[in-house]
Amino acid sequence: MRIETFGKDVEVTPALQSYVEEKLARVGKHFDQHCEARVTLKLQKTEHHVDASLNIPGQTLHAEANAQTMYAAIDLLADKLDRLVIKHKEKKQHTHRCRWATMVADRHRSPQTCP
Repeated sequence: MRIETFGKDVEVTPALQSYVEEKLARVGKHFDQHCEARVTLKLQKTEHHVDASLNIPGQTLHAEANAQTMYAAIDLLADKLDRLVIKHKEKKQHTHRCRWATMVADRHRSPQTCP
């Protein structure tokens, strides 16, 4: 998994960079294929804001998080992305199962019962 980290009004220190990579590594474990993440760290008034776009084959997932500290915002973002990825994979598997069930049902349907 390739992770790009950018700062807007924030300097991305090596500590922040490694923390982002460490937290988003668990998201990358869900995929066998290559995926990319683009993370932006920002300051908005008194809150720290983090948003990420995760490019996976066939779709782009997006998540945002706000917190009092940058590290807390990164933690929240990693949790949100993890839930989004799991939800995406479940939808994908459900669609595959439905197609498979339809295909099997069509094979076993006799020609007399078809309208």
